[in-house]
Amino acid sequence: MTSGHILTEVQNLIAGHGSFIEEPKGLCPVKCFSVRLLPYRLADGLLRIVIEIRLGLGTVMRRRTVQLLRRAKILGLEERRKRERENRKTAILKAARRLFFEKGFKTVTVESIARKAELSKGSIYLYYNSKEEIYAHILLRDIDKFHDRISDLLQNPTSASEVLIRLAHIYVDFFLNDRELFRILMTFMLHTTDMNLPEDLNNHIIKTTNKTINVIEHVFKYGIEQGEFPATLNLRQSRNAIWGMLNGVISLHLFTGIEAKRAEVIQSTIKAGLDIYIRGIQTNLPAR
Repeated sequence: MTSGHILTEVQNLIAGHGSFIEEPKGLCPVKCFSVRLLPYRLADGLLRIVIEIRLGLGTVMRRRTVQLLRRAKILGLEERRKRERENRKTAILKAARRLFFEKGFKTVTVESIARKAELSKGSIYLYYNSKEEIYAHILLRDIDKFHDRISDLLQNPTSASEVLIRLAHIYVDFFLNDRELFRILMTFMLHTTDMNLPEDLNNHIIKTTNKTINVIEHVFKYGIEQGEFPATLNLRQSRNAIWGMLNGVISLHLFTGIEAKRAEVIQSTIKAGLDIYIRGIQTNLPAR
């Protein structure tokens, strides 16, 4: 393998996985490459080969170079295939999400999801076993995003009341920006038995959605520990009351009324409801 062949191989490989960058003056008289998708050491080795050949800095170790090239090709192909798989899975979930929002769970089929995603029906089954599994993955992935947003709510809180208000604001804002997900979530909560989801998937979704309810309960526990709420407070009833109020108010206004005023109406209604609830439970605090 001549130096010219090696250079061509390296350039072709890198061109498929990176982008051209201008090297500083005095280092390389031509454009070299920046490789984003290959392991750092391997990319560095390939770049050195290009520079050595271009500048004529010495004889390139051909055996080592050929090994690098072979390894890079394998890794590059694996990386490309991985990206393609992830892109297709994302396209499937995105298409299904839209269909579930527009048509409801029952009428959507794997075939209609395939058409929406511009894939064959067989391609869908390479990644998911059924529309139920697709539905579950939509819920699980997006609910996890919400949990990431509220993960630090109880770190250095000012008061339990303030945390409840912040949690409610984040919850409402999340679904105001993702109405499709809210309808999908409500469909699951109201028609769980009609969906015939596999038991493991059904339990997984319930467990994931319950994380939000548990966060609410932790806030109430914190309020009790700080003396902000009475020790006699029924945690289960209180968390369910807040959870129900959040979803009830959002359901009532998210798809009706004047579009420009929906966010304000939902946020203000929930804020008023929380204020009334908090004042109510605080009346049971012992006199100090």
